[in-house]
Amino acid sequence: MAEIRRSGTWGSALTSDEFAAIRSVGFDSVGQVLGAAVYNVGYTGGYSCPGGWGGYGPAWGPARVPVPGTQVSSQGGYGSFGPLVQTMYEARRKAIGRMVAECDELGGHGVVGVRLSIGPFPSGGLEFKAIGTAVRAPGAPPLQQPFTSDLSGQDFAKLVMRGWMPAGLVLGISIGARHDDWLTVGQTRWGSGNAEVTGYTELVNDARHDARTQLRADVKRIGAQGVVVAEMEFRVRERECPAQEGRRDHIVEAINIGTAIVRFNSQSEQTGPSPLAIMSLDPQRRQAARVNIGANRLALPPSSNY
Repeated sequence: MAEIRRSGTWGSALTSDEFAAIRSVGFDSVGQVLGAAVYNVGYTGGYSCPGGWGGYGPAWGPARVPVPGTQVSSQGGYGSFGPLVQTMYEARRKAIGRMVAECDELGGHGVVGVRLSIGPFPSGGLEFKAIGTAVRAPGAPPLQQPFTSDLSGQDFAKLVMRGWMPAGLVLGISIGARHDDWLTVGQTRWGSGNAEVTGYTELVNDARHDARTQLRADVKRIGAQGVVVAEMEFRVRERECPAQEGRRDHIVEAINIGTAIVRFNSQSEQTGPSPLAIMSLDPQRRQAARVNIGANRLALPPSSNY
């Protein structure tokens, strides 16, 4: 980083349009920054089956033992993927923290256009990577903690012009698991017709809701006022139930990534509706209007003020 600063040059991951947009609101690019962490994922949790011990389900009469519903990672306990989710948080935040450290060494005030990625590492494990462009507002004092944002250069500029600033990247991650009980099996048979599969609906809703709850908690953690979400991932897979041979479980992974924002200028909001320009799509009507305006102006006395 010191070598880059001494060189007097900078790099970026910005397009020309993004660079122009950032410059339009008084920020300069100071360099491309990167943070990475490679994790070996060992214990993930979720080895037990939520509901697999419940016996008969509603499709075959009253259950002998109450069957629990969806198990989400934030609840912990029986069949939870909580350890895996905690690892995903830790690895991503470590990569983001190293990227922010590079930004700070370059004298930047924040990072825009951050892209978070995860992929297999050749020697085993997973690589978590964060890459973006560090920016600086010339003449402004250094921040205690540089901001991070996954917004494009254009979206960053729009945010600043409306009186808002990014505070940091926030994450909401949840993994939900549900055993395919007898009711679910019955509702997914060909002969059941067009009907809602209530177990799958509950699984999807619970996982999405939990991810949103974790996202709001992350916004509150960094002291921001709100969040603009740019990426929402949702993946569904199934596995053979570890508790009952021949039965299946379904696993849902919901990930929300966004930029938490704070207001710095309340005067930038307009008090009323902005003017609306209207142009006729009829070329003959527009031509006639221009002719009439010109004729009216030429008909005015020379002393008229127009």
